[in-house]
Amino acid sequence: MNESGCTTEEGLRRELVRFSRWLSRLGFTPGTSGNLSVRLDSRRLLVTPTGVSKGLVKASDMVIVDLHGRLLAGSRKVTSEISMHLAVYGQRQDVGAVVHSHPPTATAFACSGRALDEILCQEAVMTVGAVPLASYAITGTAEVAASMRPFISEHDAILLENHGAVSYGVTLLEAFMKMETVEHLAHVALVAHQLGSARPLGRDQVQQLQSARTKYVENVQEEGLSPQSGERTGRTYSD
Repeated sequence: MNESGCTTEEGLRRELVRFSRWLSRLGFTPGTSGNLSVRLDSRRLLVTPTGVSKGLVKASDMVIVDLHGRLLAGSRKVTSEISMHLAVYGQRQDVGAVVHSHPPTATAFACSGRALDEILCQEAVMTVGAVPLASYAITGTAEVAASMRPFISEHDAILLENHGAVSYGVTLLEAFMKMETVEHLAHVALVAHQLGSARPLGRDQVQQLQSARTKYVENVQEEGLSPQSGERTGRTYSD
């Protein structure tokens, strides 16, 4: 079960469609690129298939795979990038959903060999923190997962060199918003450096924000809220 308010396979299929469409509308998944997944239960994942536009994907298109990426059900093929999803689920038992997409500005950083690890604004600390850069790996191969593994346990979003980005969370909503935030932070960093006067936060400032975030997360969890959104878990974006 995915801890998002959806407890049925039908509900999770609808969530995958909803957030696939939002990513498409944002321009994060041009063509048939990108893929999303959720935990269906302790042994299975529900995943967007290969070769389908995220703006046009249907609930019936989704495929079910085991934790080795083997197809269990569905009329379409499993994405060749399933290994990056499996790597995250394998290391993070708290993760219930994974999003891979190609947000333009963040991908430009990845194509320039630059991580988003310069903390320029408070929002970065309060949301995804520093976003590391995984070394170059050929898409659709096990090398992608291997390049991500050093960062998965300590980060909730990763840039993939010359490729795109991956984000993950308890729910699809959290994973989606982290991807959205990564692109926002990349745009802020780009403009700040274009202005020529970027001023990163100091160590003490970052530590103060980290303490504030810890208290915030504790408070919203007591209230049954999503730490990322401040909203009740189970909130989803309407079509």
